[in-house]
Amino acid sequence: MRAHEHWSSRVSFLLASVGFAVGLGNIWRFPYVAGENGGAAFVLVYVAFAFGISVPILMAEILIGRRGGLSPPGSMRAVAIQEGHSPQWSLVGYMNLLAAFTIAVVYSAIVGWVLWYLFKAVTTGFAGVDTVAAETQFNAVLADTGGMVFWTAAGLFLTGAIIFSGVRKGIERAVTWLMPLLFLLLAVLVVYNVCAGGFAPAVDWMFTADFSKITPRVMLAAIGQAFFSIGVAMAAMMTYGAYLPKRVSITQSVIIIISADTAVALLAGLVVFPAVFNYGLDPAAGPGLIFQTLPVAFAQMPGGYLFSVLFFLLLAVAGITSMVGLIESLTAWLEEHRGFARHKSALVVILAIGLLSFPSILSYNVLSEWRVFGRDFNGAMDYFANQILLPLGGLLIAVFGGWFLSREASRDELALVEPQLHSLWYFLIRYVVPPAVLIILVMGIATS
Repeated sequence: MRAHEHWSSRVSFLLASVGFAVGLGNIWRFPYVAGENGGAAFVLVYVAFAFGISVPILMAEILIGRRGGLSPPGSMRAVAIQEGHSPQWSLVGYMNLLAAFTIAVVYSAIVGWVLWYLFKAVTTGFAGVDTVAAETQFNAVLADTGGMVFWTAAGLFLTGAIIFSGVRKGIERAVTWLMPLLFLLLAVLVVYNVCAGGFAPAVDWMFTADFSKITPRVMLAAIGQAFFSIGVAMAAMMTYGAYLPKRVSITQSVIIIISADTAVALLAGLVVFPAVFNYGLDPAAGPGLIFQTLPVAFAQMPGGYLFSVLFFLLLAVAGITSMVGLIESLTAWLEEHRGFARHKSALVVILAIGLLSFPSILSYNVLSEWRVFGRDFNGAMDYFANQILLPLGGLLIAVFGGWFLSREASRDELALVEPQLHSLWYFLIRYVVPPAVLIILVMGIATS
């Protein structure tokens, strides 16, 4: 069994963790899900769930990783044995790895779209694009199998190059440059929108809540977005926790990670919605909001060429840093359990995801009529990961952390000086989080 590297500093861990959490879920998915669910009402519930449910689970996930010091299956098994419980708890770790792999297969194609649109932004800036042209352009992307394969492979190549180089020389070095760039781009785009128009109605729409719009559907969408965005039960945070030195506070780190993740989601809304409102577009345009709606705004706005390039560069950075987290957890498991060198492990994982991304790509065109349990390939993979694996994995991590991990062990790992703070976490992880996540899991299956 190979020993794993460790983060060189707390800052490196935070940058990598925020990089994983801050992905297309924040910048691509959050705006359109908020648009579909009434704006401010959704935002309010999302923030409440992010801190009330995701914080306790993420703390449990990272502390299990650090205490076990291995990949998710290894850490779950090691900690369970330490606490006198069945080694079969390792199955939760395998469930997390399966979620990471499943999401990476579908996500890699979306990252490919982003890179392709970045290329389009650089070469054309979407000049002269109207609603019909934007829809035609996006449909042409989905119909072009060769193009999607090329750009998906490009995204996997960039991700693999980072993973290939290891924790310190690869992941740390990459996030040291990419995360400041991401926040700089966000800040520039928000400031641009303040000056360009549409900012005031966007702020009003996002932050003036109509409490009558908080329905079970909105609550389900909000918790689903919180889990997807933050990366609960996707293996990456437990893996990153295994690389975390004992001196680093898990509690402070998790608060910073989720605060940064939430801030980016809200800022992404302030990047997207001013353009939507300023040019009379539909905030509830769904997944096509970024790829079909915004190019119309880019074509009309002053400085639209620069805005479009910066926006898709921002999306590309967010997509790659999230892919790094998903693939690192799988790479670490191969290193640990198969004794592979990192180079070989990274290559095997990248090739496996690349091969399975091919049916994902084909499901947008030639296999669009092919169904698995009534869904196309991507729909089935998305449902399996986001409606089953993530909430079930989060539920089991919470149950393990609250009921099978001793109070002394959790207090030792969390290093909470104030006993009241540990008691609050312990109460939430035992009595609040499990029933809340169970309700979400059942509702998600029942309403699908």
